[in-house]
Amino acid sequence: MALKNEYLKDIYNNLSAKSAHEPEFLQAILEVLESLEPVVERRPELEKWGIIDRLVEPERILQFRVPWVDDSGKVQVNRGYRVEFNSAIGPYKGGLRLHPSVNLSIIKFLGFEQVFKNSLTTLPMGGGKGGSDFDPKGKSDAEVMRFCQSFMTELCRHIGQFTDVPAGDIGVGAREIGFLFGQYKRIRNEFTGVLTGKGLSYGGSLARTEATGYGLCYFTEEMLAAAGQSFQGKRVVISGSGNVAIYANQKVTQLGGKVVAMSDSNGYIVDEAGIDFKVIQEIKEVKRARIKTYLDYVPSAKYVEGCKGIWGVKCDVALPCATQNELDETGAKALVENGCIAVAEGANMPCTPEAVTLFQSKGVLFAPAKAANAGGVAVSGLEMSQNSLRLNWSFEEVDQRLHDIMVSIYNAAAGAAKEYGMEGNLVAGANIAGFLKVADAMLAQGIV
Repeated sequence: MALKNEYLKDIYNNLSAKSAHEPEFLQAILEVLESLEPVVERRPELEKWGIIDRLVEPERILQFRVPWVDDSGKVQVNRGYRVEFNSAIGPYKGGLRLHPSVNLSIIKFLGFEQVFKNSLTTLPMGGGKGGSDFDPKGKSDAEVMRFCQSFMTELCRHIGQFTDVPAGDIGVGAREIGFLFGQYKRIRNEFTGVLTGKGLSYGGSLARTEATGYGLCYFTEEMLAAAGQSFQGKRVVISGSGNVAIYANQKVTQLGGKVVAMSDSNGYIVDEAGIDFKVIQEIKEVKRARIKTYLDYVPSAKYVEGCKGIWGVKCDVALPCATQNELDETGAKALVENGCIAVAEGANMPCTPEAVTLFQSKGVLFAPAKAANAGGVAVSGLEMSQNSLRLNWSFEEVDQRLHDIMVSIYNAAAGAAKEYGMEGNLVAGANIAGFLKVADAMLAQGIV
């Protein structure tokens, strides 16, 4: 542990003792505390009022059982979670993840990250996260509907447009959001903007589907521009093939880059001519098939079993968009050796601490998730605004607002890093810039 400040050391040691079984959560906490050392040294009132002691503890943790009936008539039971982490600057806001790997540690880490990410957007949103160990893969629409209805029957007691506004995440797309919203409306007898990522016919926002992938590229383009570079002519590797990866592929291509590799949990494809966005979109959004199916459309492409090897594909820019800790030190070394100049996180904490340290030590431009992938929640915030106004903005208007927000986030992170003596360190800059707004709000509101 690299912490030097005694106040922050005590916080981390106490939290480690209480949360020893939550490695992802502790990993996220340590990264932030390391960044905040110069802030704490400069602002003693943060220790006096216990700001960081309070910041690392969720305001509320909800865990509940989710019983549902499968198509064979058998009763199934999953665990449901909602962690309402911090509401200092607005109602809790953050996605719901449906995946077998979901546990409390992962939901707490995601909720903690969300606090900073939402703060960086400059929109009035606190941080939260939720989900279940339910796996929607291989389930019928009727099974997914029954699960979502059972999940929302409990969750609806705790959320609302001015309290907590969930959205989608891994495993939660338009289908799941629709089922969840329908059950909320049925139970509460009200039509409000309680969920984001809704369908366009019932309050959704244009550009929401594309937002995280587009925002990732807008941030990366700004980071590259500050170093005298751009996406033009660059080879790009994108891990994953979900929502973020698909639309990052589209935007990279629009900005003049060429995506040569993408993956799913089974393996990865390489297409030296540039991976066709429309083919990936059809495979993943329409057919819900494995990425290997790409070869049926483009026989000249190559498929490799196992997704870890994707970082050995030569590229200029890497965009990890799959899941947490997917890019380790071995993958980072392969990227550096192949001349990669920039890495930007599209998933939440996809790079291990060792990988991040290596990138920074080798001069690779590095964009952390809480800044680079904030585009999704930014447009969720814009969806909330449209719902409150009972208006719909055009795709172009939402996209322009998204672009402006991502440029603002880059400038805030770069500016904070420079102000606190860590110029170029966007990890520290994003943590500090996100933290300051939340900390000032907590100071103003007293000990609550």
